[in-house]
Amino acid sequence: MTTTPEDLKYTAEHEWVRGAGPVVRVGITDFAQDSLGDIVFVTLPEAGAKIEAGSPCGELESTKSVSDLYAPVSGTVTEVNGALDANPELVNSDPYGEGWIFEVELADGQSVDGLLDAAAYTETTHG
Repeated sequence: MTTTPEDLKYTAEHEWVRGAGPVVRVGITDFAQDSLGDIVFVTLPEAGAKIEAGSPCGELESTKSVSDLYAPVSGTVTEVNGALDANPELVNSDPYGEGWIFEVELADGQSVDGLLDAAAYTETTHG
């Protein structure tokens, strides 16, 4: 059974966002990591990169496939999880903790309010 923490916001593309700004932390959901299988490589956005909500900003490579990582919000990447270079499997073992992917400072006027709450996200994964 996958978990969906109540304190996070979500996208239909299976990213999660922790925090309300100005800086938020981003990762992929338990459902997404479970669907992907064993993650063997993560392509991270670069710190300082400008990202646009809904646009690809990285990749997750698993033993099954390569999947795009989408920006859940627009803004500037402030930090990436360097631990994923040596230990990409953290995304599988702790998707909401040590397996976070990057942090982003929200662009002016951006908020996480338009993202899905846990109940709405769960509906997208369980129909």
